[in-house]
Amino acid sequence: MKTKFCLTTFSLTIAAALLALTAFSYGQVGTDVKDAAKDTGKATKKAAVKTGHATEKAADKTGEATETAAKKTGHATKKAAVKTGEATEKAADKTGDATADAAKDTGKGVKKGAKAVGHGVKKGAKKTEDVVK
Repeated sequence: MKTKFCLTTFSLTIAAALLALTAFSYGQVGTDVKDAAKDTGKATKKAAVKTGHATEKAADKTGEATETAAKKTGHATKKAAVKTGEATEKAADKTGDATADAAKDTGKGVKKGAKAVGHGVKKGAKKTEDVVK
């Protein structure tokens, strides 16, 4: 008995083998996609955690910088207030001295004016006395 080569049987065998190989390939691709999705998920989670830590550090540094700036501003304001107080005190002293000097000068002027008026009155009284005599 001779075996006959049958094209139909051979074709069906090849088709079945290719179909099995295709199914296996698609199964493998599904697994690869699933693994890639898991890897992507893990990488995304890792990136989110790192971003969260970086944001927290930045917030801490911003808070510290704000606190430092507030302390420096407060210190500068205190210094400015002290200097303003000192300058106001000096100005008040100078104003007081100038007022005292002006009062002395005014007093001297009034005294001179009173003397002059008194002298004039005395002269006028003498003249009136002379006229009356």
